[in-house]
Amino acid sequence: MNTRLLDAVKYAYENSPFYREHFSAVNMDDFSISDFENLPFTSKADVSLNNDSFYCVSRDEISEFVSTSGTSGTPITLALTKSDLQRLAHNEFTSLSKMGFDRTDTFQLLLTLDRQFMAGIAYYSGIIKLGARVLRNGPGGVLNQLKSIDVIKPTVLIAVPSFILKLIEYSEQHKIDLDSSSVKSIVCIGEPIHNRDFSHNNLAKSILDKWDVSLHSTYASTEMATAFYQCQSQRGCHNNDELLYTEILDENGVHVNNGESGEIVITTLGVEGMPFVRYRTGDITTYWSGDCGCGEGSIRIGPIEGRNGEMIKFRGTTIYPQNIYNALGSMPKVKNYFVKVTQEQITTTDITILLSSDDFVDFDIKEITSTLNSLLRVTPSVTLIPGTEIDKLISENSGRKKSRIRFIQNPES
Repeated sequence: MNTRLLDAVKYAYENSPFYREHFSAVNMDDFSISDFENLPFTSKADVSLNNDSFYCVSRDEISEFVSTSGTSGTPITLALTKSDLQRLAHNEFTSLSKMGFDRTDTFQLLLTLDRQFMAGIAYYSGIIKLGARVLRNGPGGVLNQLKSIDVIKPTVLIAVPSFILKLIEYSEQHKIDLDSSSVKSIVCIGEPIHNRDFSHNNLAKSILDKWDVSLHSTYASTEMATAFYQCQSQRGCHNNDELLYTEILDENGVHVNNGESGEIVITTLGVEGMPFVRYRTGDITTYWSGDCGCGEGSIRIGPIEGRNGEMIKFRGTTIYPQNIYNALGSMPKVKNYFVKVTQEQITTTDITILLSSDDFVDFDIKEITSTLNSLLRVTPSVTLIPGTEIDKLISENSGRKKSRIRFIQNPES
């Protein structure tokens, strides 16, 4: 690991105009592993302002361009070489193998392979390397997904778990028995399905209560060009030490202890086109080390608890959007929602949860707010509006990834 980490730092310094300047105060001629934690962090703002300066290869060596979703800010573009694409395939091959899948499986991809989306091409390439079969079905289209399950008979779905709930709801309405289908496992991307103690969260329980399948959690970002994977022990997601060096740091930049929460900071290993050194992802998670039961020695992370830039301080309580989503997910009647957070400088003055009036013919606001208070320890405002209005807010709020929250700065602040 030390050799690969040193090689990654020196490669970035020697080939990236940004890192050559960024590390100008460091004696790179005499650089050793003990100096690593003295290197400055890299932020998403750095990349947004200096995107092309991160490239380490000429344009002739670039095979593909991908981009981040832009959910948490301005999208950034990453350049991948042929070797980087092979690295993606190797990562997903390793991850899927550790989950227990092999060449006898058939995968149905319920995610996009276009719009510069890295995950789609990564999973597709990894499945091919695994020697398994793959159906590139894309996202959405409940009826089409169910028809493909019936005709192609996949054993594994790779999907955003909240979409699986739509498949379940449609199947119940049309008397389709999902338990008799060929699907035995679902690889969940984009949303956490576990609580901090590794138990299934409300989203996962909603799936498992209706469908007898196994669920596998993952975590990834475009910048890391690697995915954390959950082995069959299901006690957190493993880091791929061969491809990624990960630090979990507190607000002072100090590595947290086992079982404590901190920000994920990554350094990519073996990336040619656009490597990152000490890149702050903004994602908050729990750090775990030691054998989880599968024999792997890599560090593990728990579910993402929130993002640094989305921490909400409300009436003396700190919460993250995911806490709100989990609370709403625990209420069976809540199927469509949107959250507005009004702030004055760094102080949150109001949290308003918009619920679809289509889901509540007979409703008790006191019951809803009481449940939210018991789960969040604060009481947000609750308003009912037409579901079409909520859909409009969601579609206006994001690009490739749908976001159900909006932070609003009070103009009077």
